[in-house]
Amino acid sequence: MIHTAALGTASWELRVAIDQPNEEKNEEVTIRVSGDLHIGGVMFKLVEQIGIARDWSDYGLWWEQKNCWLLKTHWTLDKYGVQADAKLLFTPQHKLLRLRLPNMKTVRLKVSFSALVLKAVIEICKILNIRRPEELSLLRPMEDYVKKKKKKDSKETVLDEIINLDNPQNNSGSLASPGLYSKTMTPMYDPVNGTPVSSTITWFTDSPLAEQNCNMLAVSQPNCSPEILAQMYQPRTLLDKAKLNSGWLDSSRSLMEQGIQEDDQLYLRFKYYSFFDLNPKYDAVRINQLFEQARWGILLGEIDCTEEEMLMFAALQYHISKLSSSAEAFELTTDGEADEIDAALSKLEVALEGGKRERVLEDITDIPKLADNLKLFRPKKLALKAYKKYWFVFKDTSISYFKNKESAHGEPVEKLNLRGCEMVPDVNVAQRKFGIKLLIPSAEGMNELYLRCDNETQYAKWMAACMLASKGKTMADSSYRPEVQSILSFLRMKNRNNSSQVPSDIETVDMKPECFVSPKYAKKYKTKQLASRILEVQQNIAQIPLIEAKLRFIQAWQSLPEFGLAYYLVRFSGSKKDDIVGVSYNRLIRIDIATGDPITTWRYSSMKQWNVHWEMQQVTVDFDPNITITFKCLSANCKIVHEYIGGYIFLSTRSKDQNETLDEDLFHKLTGGQE
Repeated sequence: MIHTAALGTASWELRVAIDQPNEEKNEEVTIRVSGDLHIGGVMFKLVEQIGIARDWSDYGLWWEQKNCWLLKTHWTLDKYGVQADAKLLFTPQHKLLRLRLPNMKTVRLKVSFSALVLKAVIEICKILNIRRPEELSLLRPMEDYVKKKKKKDSKETVLDEIINLDNPQNNSGSLASPGLYSKTMTPMYDPVNGTPVSSTITWFTDSPLAEQNCNMLAVSQPNCSPEILAQMYQPRTLLDKAKLNSGWLDSSRSLMEQGIQEDDQLYLRFKYYSFFDLNPKYDAVRINQLFEQARWGILLGEIDCTEEEMLMFAALQYHISKLSSSAEAFELTTDGEADEIDAALSKLEVALEGGKRERVLEDITDIPKLADNLKLFRPKKLALKAYKKYWFVFKDTSISYFKNKESAHGEPVEKLNLRGCEMVPDVNVAQRKFGIKLLIPSAEGMNELYLRCDNETQYAKWMAACMLASKGKTMADSSYRPEVQSILSFLRMKNRNNSSQVPSDIETVDMKPECFVSPKYAKKYKTKQLASRILEVQQNIAQIPLIEAKLRFIQAWQSLPEFGLAYYLVRFSGSKKDDIVGVSYNRLIRIDIATGDPITTWRYSSMKQWNVHWEMQQVTVDFDPNITITFKCLSANCKIVHEYIGGYIFLSTRSKDQNETLDEDLFHKLTGGQE
């Protein structure tokens, strides 16, 4: 019989379950420990007790009751508070996870379940060759959608196919291998023949299977059938859209801490709509996945657009689909380095000699202004929508209008400051309608008025000026001219080219038009009519190369009024009814839940601070001048809203001179918080 004194008064038995692969039930091991034994010593004793020779370096201790990892191996059991009743699991930190990418393809790969979600996403993006991982995050599937999929016994579709990346030979971008890219994403050398690799070369290895996997992520896949599209979740109201954003994972906690188990399915999505430095040379996968997220968002009605805009997006999709199925999609840019040198030399020449044109706006001492005849309409109850012509003058961030040009030297009929205003395009190119709906903040709410321009050029100039003024910028800003050109390019893509040669026999065209538009618009037209209208618009972009077409699609997506808005159901302090808050990359918007109209807009540029009352689950934001808003989030944890605001504040600090490496500490500080 062993006496207590021989064992030591402070020692006790600790039971630990061992998670071993290919075992249905976890084996339990009992070891004798003391409170001053550190975690590393506990794991050493466990490995000795198990007696199996294998690589245990990835294993860690998981404490089930406390829902936490014991990763600090120098901490003692007493410091962690582990006692004899603790249930510990000795389990691998990297586990298999199924990720549905923005292009609706599912990949299975090993992910760290012990690292913060932020670091896990960085690890995933290294494997998938996606730069700027801070723009993405992980999203839980909606419960309603999961239940619907379980109940429906349908045949496996192309959306259910799984690409298995859990192959050591294929994970060249994982932590175990430096991959084909350096920390600055500069193309390195081919590991086989030592020649410089192109930026779009296969990022796995030179094996045929790896090349096929790369093409699936960097090249747009064929459109799904209308039947599959109809089965997918389509939000119809603002409340439905609010549900889509309730499942974002907390970036400051690990997957296991948030209840994610091995081989669960999550969505990898672009969470922050502030896309930085999209470079076709390095971002083949990133641009394609961004295009796919935009495409599915439009097809499923997650972001609203007009019929004319839907036809433009459909034409771009059809064009991209044609190019993706051709040899152009799989060509590697073998002469990319030479092209890049020529481009760099041209850029240097412009900077040294021909850059005077670009610096005109920066060197002027007088802020430019716009002055022209426009039509104005103010909506009133029981009044017809009649526009009246005035002489408008746009200067600084304000817009003034007069009865006529001769009276412009006197007092204006009204002067409106556009800081913090909202702009909604009211455009129909086919009908030559170029309108701007302005929602201007005032003490009574949002002051609504409509402007009507005569042509595309006039509309582009005034719309660009309004957009800059809403951000507190004037037309002297260097982004004014590019914004005007961007708007004009967007309008040209919308134009239906009736004079072009559209095939008279639409049936001969290999095209299913219902695959390129949302079900809402597919029901409005017959197949031939829809195909004819899409082909008319497609003639305007028929000569655009593949990567440029995807960038045009992304650019047009960014021009939509609802772009970048994440909706949440909230209750404002002092209010008796629920509202919707839209969180965007540059502002917060309070939206009426019944009508969907914006009530108030607050810009991040005027934000002083924000904080969260974790016990009451309330978010408080302070703005200049002395404006404080407080709301309780009802459709999701307030941590998600807190993280959105912090993430966008962090992304706004990025610059071209910044190193490629992510400042994880600053990101975690802004988005983490204490619960």
